[in-house]
Amino acid sequence: YPGLEIDVDGQLEYYRSIAERVNSMTTDTIQYTNDAYSNGQRILVEGANATMLDIDFGTYPFVTSSNPSVGSVLTGLGVSPNKVSGIYGTVKAYCTRVGEGPFPTELVPDGADSIGYHLGTVGAEYGTTTGRQRRCGWLDIPQMQYSCLINGFTAVNL
Repeated sequence: YPGLEIDVDGQLEYYRSIAERVNSMTTDTIQYTNDAYSNGQRILVEGANATMLDIDFGTYPFVTSSNPSVGSVLTGLGVSPNKVSGIYGTVKAYCTRVGEGPFPTELVPDGADSIGYHLGTVGAEYGTTTGRQRRCGWLDIPQMQYSCLINGFTAVNL
């Protein structure tokens, strides 16, 4: 980047100064997770975003750069599929989306009396990273069915 100046020696010195502290918090998470499973510990994995933002299964190009569907639990944690005993989907009573992308059930917030405005305000629907107001709409049942198909939920929490 033009104009970007980095003090390489200063950065190296900083990271050397925190190396011991960071190293004490660093572990092989694949081994850690599988050891916990083998020792009978219960493991809860929480995902973020939603299936429709999944780079492989979502509404490309309006997706995130990762896989927030259940398959990433296996690849991200390094556990085998036979160790997963329950897959719980969480669904809001309405849909939201930040930014662009298809949204067939969108309720345009055209004034303080509109349902779209009400959902966004009462639900505090703002993007976590950007702070942008989320678009709100009715629950999209075909989209929820698709998400259930992709993720194989054993239960859905509404």
